[in-house]
Formats: sequence, structure tokens, C-alpha cells
Amino acid sequence: MVHAIIMHETGGPEVLRWEAYDPGQPKTGEVLLQQDAIGLNFIDVYHRTGLYPLPALPAIPGMEGAGVVEKVGEDVSDFKAGDRVAYAGLPPGAYAEARIMPAERLVKLPDSISTRQAAAMMLQGMTARYLIYGCYRVKAGDHILIHAAAGGVGLIVCQWAKHLGARVIGTVGSAEKADLARNNGCDDPILYKDEDFVSRVKEITQGRGVAVVYDSVGQSTFMKSLDCLRPMGMMVSFGQSSGPIQPIDTGILAAKGSLFLTRPSLMAYTARRKDLLAHAHDLFEVVEKGAVNVEIRQTYPLAEASRAHQALEDRKTTGSTLLIPGQ
Repeated sequence: MVHAIIMHETGGPEVLRWEAYDPGQPKTGEVLLQQDAIGLNFIDVYHRTGLYPLPALPAIPGMEGAGVVEKVGEDVSDFKAGDRVAYAGLPPGAYAEARIMPAERLVKLPDSISTRQAAAMMLQGMTARYLIYGCYRVKAGDHILIHAAAGGVGLIVCQWAKHLGARVIGTVGSAEKADLARNNGCDDPILYKDEDFVSRVKEITQGRGVAVVYDSVGQSTFMKSLDCLRPMGMMVSFGQSSGPIQPIDTGILAAKGSLFLTRPSLMAYTARRKDLLAHAHDLFEVVEKGAVNVEIRQTYPLAEASRAHQALEDRKTTGSTLLIPGQ
């Protein structure tokens, strides 16, 4: 019998309980995976609180992990026992020592990438990929703004966009986070507690505004983010760590310069297997060539997932955080 973090109800970090459970055996098209590491992401908090409801309770949360294939079900030809694999996205259930996964949602890992590194970057890295290639294709000379620049997605976006030739502006909450963002490709970190980020963006861009804003903060930044955009710029709202965005009159987009607005999700951008593989390929490529470095900055035993959630919500984490089975 293995263990997992199981939620019987939604609520605070205390609802995450460490319990014995049976992952079962793989059915047709499925794989039994022994997990080496699980990624911690803000969507896990949304699932825990019920903001994004899970299909049913009790449930095992978690959307990202990596490990080794133990057994495959019928009609699985792409994987075999012993393969090192990783995943990010649906179905939930990553907070477990072992789990069943649909084979079509797994990707094989290159020899150069460890399972821990993969668990730290699959969800955040493929999110960064759809942000800078899918929502708005970042190109050399673009000015971009990324909120939470010292967070997991933020650090990857900073490096990747810088690699593509963009000038990267990022908001951060402390001088330490500003240094971290700067060391990872952010040209202009803005301490949003000390200065108005709209005024600073206009100063940096000489009044023109940025081509795109990537905003995972939500309620507290959304309207001011629109004021940072150039005419016909793209507003990408991909999270709401400060709370949900209030309904808006879409006429505001016209009044502020014929702006575009999108609310994307990784699940939509990687729904087809060929798109999942394309996202993973591009991510592995920039990591292998050294253009993007994914640093594991915090680790917690999987059994202490509640403590990790508290740290994430208190904004005490930077970069990537892992939950480790067996610790």
C-alpha cells in the first residue's frame, strides 16, 4: 500500500491529509507510474479551495509530476517499464507516491533531464511556452511585462523571452526577488510595493507601452495592466493569485486602444497529443541548450504538502517547488 494526499473537503491547507491508498492496476491505454517528484503550482491551491472544483471528492490534487514507469496496460506501445517520464495537466492526482496515468498524457524524458528537474518545470515551462508562442508570439525588439517575475512561470518567461530578443519588464515584491528576476533575464524589475508599475512601464517604453502583459495575479493588477499596453496590445490573464477578476465592460478594451484579451489554459493548448509533444519538445530544447535554467528552490516531503501550500500562499516561495515522496 502506498500513500497519497487526499482531500475529503475543500478549504485551507489543513484539508490535505496523508493517507494510505491503492492506485490500482493500469487498464487499456494506461500506465502505472512510481513518482520521484511532484510539482507544486498555484492551480493546486485553486483546487484545494474549490475555486476550480475537482470532479468529485474525496480527491487527490496535483497536476504535475515525474517518475518511472512500473507497468503498462494493454495497447500501450510508446512506453515500457523502466522509462523515465513526466506530465503536466489533466487528470489531477499527482500528490501520490504512485499513480495511474493515461499513456497519451506522458512524455519521455531526455537523458540530460532528471525526473526532479522535469517535475519542477513541466507545468510552468509548458505554460511559458504557450504564453510566448501561442497567446502572443514574442519576437526580438518587443517590450513585454510579466507579473510575479520571480515566481515559477515568471522566471522561465523572463529567460525564454530574453533568449528570443525581447526586453523584459517584471513586477516583484521585494529587493531579493528583484535580484532573482534580474539574474534570470528580467531587464527591468519593478518593486510594485514601492512604485507605480504603470508609470514605470511607460517610462521604460518611452510612453509607447508593452506589446503583451502576462498576468497571473488577477484582481489587484488587471485594470492597471491594461494601461501598460500599447494600442492593439495583448492582455493575457492566466491566473488570479490575488483573487478573481471582476466583470468588465468590453468597451474598455476599445477605449484603451483596441486591446486584445485572452484567458488561456495549459489544458486547452496541450489537449491534442501532438501539441503536448510540441510544447514539451520546445521546453526540453531551451533547457538543454542552457537558454532556460529551471532551479528547484524549495522542496518539501509529500506528506507535508499542507506546509508547502501555506508557504506558496504566503508568497514565501520563488521559482519551482517540489514535493518529494518518501521523505
